[in-house]
Amino acid sequence: MYKIMQVFDADRIAELDKMFMCGNYGDPAAGKYTLNIYREFRKLNKDIVLGMNTNGGIQTTFWWHALGGIMNKPKDYVVFSIDGLADTNHIYRRGVDWRKLMANAAAFINAGGSAHWDMLVYEHNEHQVDACERLAKDMGFKWFRAKVSKRPSNINWLKPPKAFASPVVEQGPIDCFRNKDSSLYISATGKVYPCCWLGYGTNTIDKFEEIQATWGTNDCNPVCKMTCSSSNSGTSFTNQWTKNVQINIL
Repeated sequence: MYKIMQVFDADRIAELDKMFMCGNYGDPAAGKYTLNIYREFRKLNKDIVLGMNTNGGIQTTFWWHALGGIMNKPKDYVVFSIDGLADTNHIYRRGVDWRKLMANAAAFINAGGSAHWDMLVYEHNEHQVDACERLAKDMGFKWFRAKVSKRPSNINWLKPPKAFASPVVEQGPIDCFRNKDSSLYISATGKVYPCCWLGYGTNTIDKFEEIQATWGTNDCNPVCKMTCSSSNSGTSFTNQWTKNVQINIL
């Protein structure tokens, strides 16, 4: 992860609007230099928006308190992927200790960090969506979101919810968020890709024009079809959300 600092120089960092760490490969909180990277970006660009997506189950409360101190701007945020309560979160988030997760999230919030709770809804936790939203509000999370994953699963214990409709992937024109944001994705190994969805295999940034050229054809990149094809009801990515609630106004 530290290789991100080898891709951007100080002048380029000063021009960026946002830097977000996601979990395409592992969890950003596991990175040895994660705090240092955020500190460096903030030092070089006081107005940059800093973000992260995590399961919240690693590092210490001191680490998360320090991160909350770095992410001290109004638009900074950490998305905690929490898929249920103490008796269900670990079913999908394997190996995550509930008490440690809650303590870490509380430490980040208490340090002034803006926390978002994202919940994947399955049959085993769908009865807890409202309770999770209440807990998020009580803890001081700023947003609560629940969604039904559109990723196919052949795992017999990972069943789709019964009370929430599964998202429909409708193929249409590609509504590319990479183009909207003028963004790129840097992998944990330092490779550059168009976006995190295409952050695998041989889809490097120099081949993005080839990917774009196939949009709207039968040979369109399957990841683009699944993620960013649009429909009258929204894109395939956005129509999987069942709740999207701002629960604490800044």
